[in-house]
Amino acid sequence: MNFRKTFVVGAALVALAVAAAPVIAQTAEQKARIDRAKAEGVVGEQADGYLGIRTSADAPLQEAVRVTNEGRQRAYERSAAQAGTTAAVAGARMFELNLLPRISTGEWYRNAQGRWVQR
Repeated sequence: MNFRKTFVVGAALVALAVAAAPVIAQTAEQKARIDRAKAEGVVGEQADGYLGIRTSADAPLQEAVRVTNEGRQRAYERSAAQAGTTAAVAGARMFELNLLPRISTGEWYRNAQGRWVQR
């Protein structure tokens, strides 16, 4: 990827990070459920920019993850269209630039190799 495209994707993802909340139709309860699950190690961010379930999860948590991931998918598609790339690239860049730096100590994330890693 050339410098211009990298810059455009990066800029689009920064804008996405600011504007993502309205795109993601999760409720406050779903967000709180996900935050608790992250702290407990049940849910974690993934290198593709989506949430993943690391251990078993009840139906309400699975639904919260699904809703969040659907919102992220829409946001990544929009960002990718503006940047002239794919949603997969936009999601991976969002993880790299915005999600990974915000993962707290003790929380889990799935790296690009597919392994769960605890920060």
